[in-house]
Amino acid sequence: MVTYASHPVARRRASLAGRFDIVVSGTSIALAVLGVVMVYSATRDKLALSGTNPHYYLDRQAVFVVMGIVVMVAMALFDYRRLEPVATVLYVGTLFALLGVFVVGSHALGSQRWYSLGPLQLQPSEFATLTLIVAIATYCARRPEGLVFRDLVRLVLMVGVPALMIIKQPDLGTGIVVSVILLVMLAVAGMPGRYLLLLVAAATAVVVVALQVGLLQKYQIERLTSFISPNSASQSATYNVTQAKNAIGSGGLFGTGVFRGAQTNLSYVPFQQTDFIFSAVGEQLGFVGGVVTLLVYGLLGWRILRIAQQSKDVFGRMLCGGVFALLSFSVFENVGMNMGIMPVAGIPLPFLSYGGSAAIVFFIAAGLVQSVHARSVR
Repeated sequence: MVTYASHPVARRRASLAGRFDIVVSGTSIALAVLGVVMVYSATRDKLALSGTNPHYYLDRQAVFVVMGIVVMVAMALFDYRRLEPVATVLYVGTLFALLGVFVVGSHALGSQRWYSLGPLQLQPSEFATLTLIVAIATYCARRPEGLVFRDLVRLVLMVGVPALMIIKQPDLGTGIVVSVILLVMLAVAGMPGRYLLLLVAAATAVVVVALQVGLLQKYQIERLTSFISPNSASQSATYNVTQAKNAIGSGGLFGTGVFRGAQTNLSYVPFQQTDFIFSAVGEQLGFVGGVVTLLVYGLLGWRILRIAQQSKDVFGRMLCGGVFALLSFSVFENVGMNMGIMPVAGIPLPFLSYGGSAAIVFFIAAGLVQSVHARSVR
């Protein structure tokens, strides 16, 4: 007797379903859909007043999300272990991509960090976070006996070179994210605590030196330090955060309702569709909506950690650790700067902020985690 479970078609369907984790997929898509709605609410009235198509950002972000979902599915079906042999190629390619930005990259708002591909702009620093996760995971997976001080120096140099290129663009936020990813992945790899403390101390010293010798521009220093003493900072350094806090505060407990927020509709919050998208959530959905959104992020982060624990190899565990660091720190920093408790570093809110590069990167990251999950349950 042939049962349904033993039927070849049933087995193939079960194998395909096992490649997708419903929590990772569901939370990623739900957050992205919310992001499309919030981006539209933050841009439609401003575009309409300027005589531009009010659906411009809506249409583009919807396309980015669809592309991201397709890429996530492809990565979930892809065997993540095939990335390890090509990690060096990916790393070198990232270096060339970051260098190329200074030669043929496009300028915008004083930065040179994009490649213009027709109507699209590709930001290689966003993708660099993923390739560095793969590179660090590969290095650590090939040290089964454990990491020593020599490995710490090599990893710092390996990450430091592209990080300096990213900061030079300037893209200080992504440079900070890369540094946090390295620290978290070293902890996951079992780096001795004294070496991690040494790394933190060295990073602090580098920041102090950079401030003293003027490596950072004045506006970058103001953005990083204004949250500590906003009353003594210039109005230009605190204006965005002040407006974001006003928008979140006006939402109250349950919010003003979607498309009904005065701060959002009147475009009081600059760059609301990108860096300050959480202020649109806080105003229109209120405290309850903001908490629910953060709980969804928490559920996604918990599931990534769970998959990391279930991984069958060090490489998969390290990949999940890097993705968790990328996701959790981005959420913490972005939401924190919207509320004025973290410096303004220009880090997008995963799946919610407008932008094609960021959307695709986070969906690729979600797909990588699901690829690890698929090989673990099998």
